[in-house]
Amino acid sequence: MRESEILEFEVDKEFEGKRLDQFLASVYPEYSRSYYQKLIKEGNVLEKEKNLKKPSFKVKSGQKITLIIPPPKPLEVIPENIPLKVFYEDEDLAVIYKPPHMVVHPSPGHTSGTLVNALLYHFKNVSQFQGKERAGIVHRLDKETAGLMVVAKSEFAHKELQKLFQERKVNKKYKAIVVGLVKKEHGFIDFPIGRSIYNRQKMGTVSTNARDALTEYWVEKRWEKHNLTLVDIKLHTGRTHQIRVHFSELGHPLLNDKVYGFKKSQLESEVAKELSDKLDYHALVAYRLAFNHPRTGEKIDISLENLPEPLEEIIKILNKEK
Repeated sequence: MRESEILEFEVDKEFEGKRLDQFLASVYPEYSRSYYQKLIKEGNVLEKEKNLKKPSFKVKSGQKITLIIPPPKPLEVIPENIPLKVFYEDEDLAVIYKPPHMVVHPSPGHTSGTLVNALLYHFKNVSQFQGKERAGIVHRLDKETAGLMVVAKSEFAHKELQKLFQERKVNKKYKAIVVGLVKKEHGFIDFPIGRSIYNRQKMGTVSTNARDALTEYWVEKRWEKHNLTLVDIKLHTGRTHQIRVHFSELGHPLLNDKVYGFKKSQLESEVAKELSDKLDYHALVAYRLAFNHPRTGEKIDISLENLPEPLEEIIKILNKEK
């Protein structure tokens, strides 16, 4: 059985006066706020050795909070009628759109409303090669990342798609708005990524188990007045939080990605600050997915015609601003 996970956080100035459950949900969004409320009441959140048992407790800048996440219990995964956009489907696989705020598979605190719950409802057959809790899941997108995903319906496709990802034969393209004016028109970010030795709830480039990671990018638009850049991104590897970590290391955190360094004070205009408030997820979208069908060899190449709102609307407003 997996042991309890122990995480430590230091409260940044921007969270001064926030509720404890809100703070935890902000800095470690892997779990829901209601799950953090449960952990707090059960004595799994501490300051030094003192239990903090009130979710409404107001945190202070500089406080060090310890979070204990107990081993997961087996989850009952129920099909749920959650709207699902399907761009391609056959007997082996489907290409679907995952909206922001949706968790890919169930976990403690996210036992419903996940992509897996939706897949089990919408598709008659979904591969359970890796268990029902991860039915059909071949790769992941972060909770706050919207975009295209391929899911496996047959066990054959599940195994073969995993091979394609391992062999880097899946073309994954993203668009992101990052803070700052990226200098190069085209470049590569080549830093290994692993679990951060300084902050165990984050990925980072200083790690004891870092693996090679390569991100390629092209600048599409710079908004000098607002201190923002729109970039087109191709992943050559698929590490956890790769784009978020790489652009943070480059000094250009994603707009609204507070986990990896975004602060509203980095924005140069009131318009940009107002638009940041409108965007309630970080500004990253997986807009294109291309690969050869594992059974037929047919080229599957699917792109989103429009970026999800309000991201597309924000780009339109920034383009009009002079």
